[in-house]
Amino acid sequence: MDSKFPQKGRKWDDLQKQMTEMSQNDLDWQHGRHSAFVWHANDEVKEVSRKAYSMFISTNGLGKIVFPSILTMEQEVIAMVLSNLNGEGAAGHMTSGGTESIFLAVKAARDWAREKKPDITQPEIIAPSSAHPALNKSAHYLGMTVVRVPTRPDFRADVDAISNAINKNTILLYASAPTFSMGVIDPIADLGRVAQEKNLWLHVDACVGGILGPFVRKAGYPVPDFDFSLPGVTSISADLHKSGFTAKGASTITFRNQELQAYTRYDFEDWPSGLYSSLTFTGTNPGGAIAAAWAVMNFLGEEGYIELAKISMQIRKRLEKGLAQIKGIKVWGKPDLWAVAYGSDAYDILSVTYKMWERGWMVAPNSKPPGIHFMATPVHAPFVDEYLDALKESVADVTGGNTPDSPIEVRYA
Repeated sequence: MDSKFPQKGRKWDDLQKQMTEMSQNDLDWQHGRHSAFVWHANDEVKEVSRKAYSMFISTNGLGKIVFPSILTMEQEVIAMVLSNLNGEGAAGHMTSGGTESIFLAVKAARDWAREKKPDITQPEIIAPSSAHPALNKSAHYLGMTVVRVPTRPDFRADVDAISNAINKNTILLYASAPTFSMGVIDPIADLGRVAQEKNLWLHVDACVGGILGPFVRKAGYPVPDFDFSLPGVTSISADLHKSGFTAKGASTITFRNQELQAYTRYDFEDWPSGLYSSLTFTGTNPGGAIAAAWAVMNFLGEEGYIELAKISMQIRKRLEKGLAQIKGIKVWGKPDLWAVAYGSDAYDILSVTYKMWERGWMVAPNSKPPGIHFMATPVHAPFVDEYLDALKESVADVTGGNTPDSPIEVRYA
């Protein structure tokens, strides 16, 4: 590989050809060969996102005073998100992704506790073992400790275990809607009551479900409450570039009110240019991502998102029905949205994972319990049967075709 800076520039046609060749071994998400990383609604939405991003590709979300269009679009995006999260009187802003959103929630909770609970010098977070690693990453950077407690047998947060783990250093409780690995929503109403009783911050990680989840409910599916309608919920992270189907680099962090949002702010003025003030961890943030989010949300509207919600849930149902036909497979837990985790007590599911990879399917393994994770998105609709056929063949490879009998129904652990 030539790592030297080129002396002369090259033509775009030449560069495009090389980049196309470089991408030949990339994930084949266009044919549904993935269970994570890419959220694709349809080509129309992708084109709207691309055009909107390119229109504002040179703008900087840090400089909203000189890019009032970006400010307006961000404000309208947040208003749309909050309208689906029962966020009357709530506040928020956009970030670069779920990790930054979680980081800002943890930072805000820490600074809130410094003011409201000054006796705490070693702040701790109590979270179920299903919490996303971004929580520990954030705590590591911020000098905090995360105490993880086991989940219930249904893989949801164990409220009693979390309550019993609270101590004099606890400042924040954490819940997911849904958990990334298992696709279940934690009992957030119960955790909210504990947070209120103990005067603690409760963050809801809805990075996966926070945008499309409310539309799943509007489409007629039962979805447990996880938003600001629940007393005790302090902040919510929700990724636009996941179930909002917008361009990468767009998430949201929202708070019950502006006073709580203010704890994310960082101010510094001891430098020649005067006051530097920011609500985000990053400095520069791409205006293109903000513009693309605004454009996609307005392009789809409520009707468009409800349709995407229906498609995603129908895919999950088809997948579950197909899994029930494969001997030895069971669905872990009872998924609330479009994500499914499944495994087997009869054979080595990790070996099945390897066989799926050999067949060109990027399946995501779970370790506790051993299994496979699948995040259904509209791009998967034409390929569910192919996925199930590949899974059957992979199981046969591992078992030699000798699998135990199992009921022809979805079995929940």
